[in-house]
Formats: sequence, structure tokens, C-alpha cells
Amino acid sequence: MPLDAMIDKAMRLLKAGRVERLSYNQFNVIGDHGTYNVVRNREGKINCSCPGFQSRGRCSHSTAVLIMSGQSRRR
Repeated sequence: MPLDAMIDKAMRLLKAGRVERLSYNQFNVIGDHGTYNVVRNREGKINCSCPGFQSRGRCSHSTAVLIMSGQSRRR
């Protein structure tokens, strides 16, 4: 998936309220094909349980969490 399409999808997930913070570094993201667990480790590295992230190292779910985390830091 091209980066701009991934960002658009991540924004759509956020606007639809499909990103749920479980703890400071753990999130559930309800994607189009299932609910995925996104975790940020102590170094800030993101990991998602979806197949796309496992094969490509990035996905709209992890992008949504990065966007959400950036927005909360600016407040």
C-alpha cells in the first residue's frame, strides 16, 4: 500500500473511533479484517499483530497509533 493511502486509512480509523488505548503503550485497532494489537516498546518502536505489519513492517493500524500519539503530545 502506498504511504499516502496508508495515512488516509489511518486517519479514517481514527475519525471512526476505531483506535482504543488500553494502556500507555498498548492499543486495540479495529481494522477492516479484524482487531489488532499495537504496542509501543520503551524505545518507541511500534509493533502490530496484523499480517501486513508482519510482512512489511508498517501498516495503517500502527500509523494510526503514531498519529494519535503525536496528537496527544501536542496538547
